[in-house]
Amino acid sequence: MASNGVITSLTRLHLREWLIIAAPVVLAAVAGLWFAAHFLQPAPPDRVTMATGVTGGGYAEFGEQYRQALAPLGIALDLRPTEGSVDNFELLRRDGTGVDFALVQSGVGAPASAPHLQTLGSVAFEPLWIFCRGVAPGSGITGLRGRRVAIGLPGSGTRLLAREILETNNLDEDAVAGVHVTGVDGAEALLGGAVDCLFIIAAADAGIVRAIMQSPDVALLDMERADAYVRRLPFLSKVVLPRGVYDLERDLPPRDVVLIAPTAELLVRDTLHPAIQTVLLQAAVRTHGGPGMFNAQGEFPHARKSAFPVSPSAQRFYQSGPPFLQRYLPFWLANLVDRLLVMAVPIIAIVLPLTRIVTPLYKWRVRSRIYRWYGELMFIENETRSAMTAGEQRDFEKRLDAIERVVNQQHPPLAYADQLYALRQHIEFVRKRLENAAIAATAPSDREGSRSS
Repeated sequence: MASNGVITSLTRLHLREWLIIAAPVVLAAVAGLWFAAHFLQPAPPDRVTMATGVTGGGYAEFGEQYRQALAPLGIALDLRPTEGSVDNFELLRRDGTGVDFALVQSGVGAPASAPHLQTLGSVAFEPLWIFCRGVAPGSGITGLRGRRVAIGLPGSGTRLLAREILETNNLDEDAVAGVHVTGVDGAEALLGGAVDCLFIIAAADAGIVRAIMQSPDVALLDMERADAYVRRLPFLSKVVLPRGVYDLERDLPPRDVVLIAPTAELLVRDTLHPAIQTVLLQAAVRTHGGPGMFNAQGEFPHARKSAFPVSPSAQRFYQSGPPFLQRYLPFWLANLVDRLLVMAVPIIAIVLPLTRIVTPLYKWRVRSRIYRWYGELMFIENETRSAMTAGEQRDFEKRLDAIERVVNQQHPPLAYADQLYALRQHIEFVRKRLENAAIAATAPSDREGSRSS
């Protein structure tokens, strides 16, 4: 039982030594973990919200494709219908709306009014189609004066762009008798004669565009001065609709038609998790990366022409593609490994070098408790080489006794036991030297005493 108690006390002693030495390493590890946790992005959310525009419109269709792309990754995408790009931008600009990202027509909204918004890039051309009946060819926008023109719904990007195009020609809604309809309602109004012209923003393969193109009474307005519009409104691009692209047999359209086109831009809040931004870009590549009537294969998405700052995640994506881990691992596992690596880096960088000094430091502490007494022993031994008084001898003996008591209380690990026993032998050696010195000092006086007797 006694031996077990001694072993337990020795174990506690050695454990305390290790704890004292390892404390700085543990503190450094805790600091590294705190630093990593403080600056580490939280796990990506499993639900996000997108503003999609008018139900049944192009943005709503893209939203469905994004939802299908995110679903296998365990991310639910809520789609919120709106009146169009203007509404989408407002929902992103205001706090507390719950909208995380949206497709917004380029030219809608000023970056200065929404500094927290970033772009993931443009995903498609959105040509502005101006269909008219009874307007003389070549008259351009000025030929719309006095006409009944469907310019789009309030809150839509179509209405905003229509007003800008009219204003560049010194026209306003009153000058053209603006009617706030668009889409299918606008097409029916145009084909039925309720309006003379229709502004509509839609993809080239949209059913409504194909339907209107088939009407012999309706002509597509050629934006002959497209270069001037692009210079004055830099968010626009010039595109050309090829002759006969809709119907080669009937030669529709009968000539190349120059159009102007904003782009659909994917805007996000800067708080949207980078991993979500990356998977959105991957979904955008699958959805918009193919060839189209106005773009080549792989032209979209891109971030070359935007007034909004490009998201850092988008910059990395355009430079090097998807993150390395996401190329080979499931989305959830890639993010978990990525987060663990971020936490491991400060620990490895800080703690690993420190752990290399723990063992040497422990050895130094154990040995220092043994070696510290050799200075005292050397001093006493040196004193024995010269004459000393009886009082000095007693003082040295007391110092040796004190050293021996302290040393006898030392319990180093077994690996250092030989050094402890060596120290005890050296103490005994110095004690013998001290005793011999005392005998040598008293011997002459004893001989003198015997002679006198």
